[in-house]
Amino acid sequence: MLDALTWEAWTTLGVIVLVLAALVRGVGRPDLTLLGSLAPLLVLGILSPEEAFAGLSNSAVLTVAALFVVAAGVQHTGALGFADRLFFPRSSSTRRATAQLMGMTAAMSAFLNNTPVVAMLIPRVQAWCETHGVPPSKLMIPLSYASIVGGMTTLIGTSTNLLVSGLMEASGVEGLGLFDLAWAGVPAALAVLAYFALVGHRFLPDRSRPAESIEEDLADCLFEVRVAASPLAGQTVEAAGLRALGDAYLVHVQTGDALIAATPDTVLRAGDVLTFRGSTRHLDTVLQRPGLQRVAEPVDVAAGAALPLYEAVVAPSSELVGRSLSEIGFRERYHGVVLGVRRQDASVSGALGHVPIEAGDLLFIEAADGFDREWNQRRDEFYLVALRRTGEPPQPRQPRGKGPLALGILLAVVAVAALDLAPIVITSFVGALAVVATGCLGGREARQAVDVPVLLVIAAALGLGKAIETTGLAAAVAGGLVAQSAGWGPMGVVVAVYLATSLLTEMITNNAAAALMIGVGLAAAPSLGVPPEAFGVAVAVAASASFLTPIGYQTNLMVMAAGGYRFGDYFRIGLAANLIVGVVSLLMIWAVWL
Repeated sequence: MLDALTWEAWTTLGVIVLVLAALVRGVGRPDLTLLGSLAPLLVLGILSPEEAFAGLSNSAVLTVAALFVVAAGVQHTGALGFADRLFFPRSSSTRRATAQLMGMTAAMSAFLNNTPVVAMLIPRVQAWCETHGVPPSKLMIPLSYASIVGGMTTLIGTSTNLLVSGLMEASGVEGLGLFDLAWAGVPAALAVLAYFALVGHRFLPDRSRPAESIEEDLADCLFEVRVAASPLAGQTVEAAGLRALGDAYLVHVQTGDALIAATPDTVLRAGDVLTFRGSTRHLDTVLQRPGLQRVAEPVDVAAGAALPLYEAVVAPSSELVGRSLSEIGFRERYHGVVLGVRRQDASVSGALGHVPIEAGDLLFIEAADGFDREWNQRRDEFYLVALRRTGEPPQPRQPRGKGPLALGILLAVVAVAALDLAPIVITSFVGALAVVATGCLGGREARQAVDVPVLLVIAAALGLGKAIETTGLAAAVAGGLVAQSAGWGPMGVVVAVYLATSLLTEMITNNAAAALMIGVGLAAAPSLGVPPEAFGVAVAVAASASFLTPIGYQTNLMVMAAGGYRFGDYFRIGLAANLIVGVVSLLMIWAVWL
């Protein structure tokens, strides 16, 4: 089949290979990488401007943007704050907590974007675990996985589902209905929830403090203090009592531009920067010692105001990735001060301001009230901004009495679309306007709620999908799949497309994986006599079924630090989830559509 490809198809294939390589290696932000892939296709005339940028007006992009606003209205008004008793049992039973938390999270994620759902629940899970003496590592991965499988059950559960539906419509076939995915998604979600409630919770790691070695605990975080002009200057590290402070120890001393390893005999000088490794719980203790002060002055706040300390997980698309805090000008750019950095499965070394930041790093940021409200909505930089500690925590500014209204708007959006009274793009758009018009969300918050990089990924993916279709590349690959799977029949081709999508989504973004594979499935459908919905559902489910790595899905990365997980934990725990979702969803596709 490949020998019959035109030069346009070969060029498109080459662009796809380069895009895959860039996404796997993390070269640049996913949205910019996919947008950049359209440039050579435009220059060479493979795509017209109308075809390349048609995604910007596609109903999938408009629907996702509107749903971001609706979901933000529900979150901003605290509409679900009353539901804590529904998420957590009164007893400390891990099995019951797992079942209850996963069931409610999956139900919410079916209709709300799962990223804010997980962001809202992480501190609640931490508080429940602390109260009942349960390690957070027992519930954080179930929280993430439940949000993922919940998103598989409806068209609006995740942006990937809407992208697949939009690509189907762009190819001239009918898109997915609001509950078409439920045939495969609901049984798969229930099977995953049952597995974790009955068996899977036993395999989750216990990352409680007594089970860890001192060496592991000391490798947690990097934070800095400065030696002031005081009697401390001129003393040795040992004489000053700074070599080890419980769960934190002095790693090195920076004198001017020189960075030296800290030894008991190292003499301290005024202006030296001391770098400690350990828990940030000891930062306050260290700063209370005479002669030590902050390296960076706190951000400007009103006199006497308490400064919250936030945890922020760095997103792969963040401009921080690959750059240091000083290089990016963190204080000026984000209006906060980084007090510590923690990296999973690796030790951070060097001066704090010059350490290259990686995706998944946990930053401990001191900032004024409102930092969380601003950056929680902008997931291109931080997947999660959670309050960790405050002196006098300011109360969140939630519109009074608007919670039921915001929840009612969401339910109306879903109900009208479910009854097929209007397309989801119309109901979601009207719902977004209603959220703003009724004061559930301000104009500024509404703008921040729209995750622009996600919209750009979808729009660019639609353009790339058009090139895959029009050049004949999708038909050629589909023909090869049909030929190779001839002995297995139509179901064999569906399985092959599902497995290819599942593999891609673990390596690149789920939206990109869906965009690359849906065209192949749709091209294969007519020759097999298979309804296009079968391939649409298979690709949508497979693109979301990312359980094997923390970087495959944003919610996995969000809970990594909160649960104290290591990279390998996801593969060990997520393999069963991947198999369950794959087997159950494929069986349901076979039963319903084949």
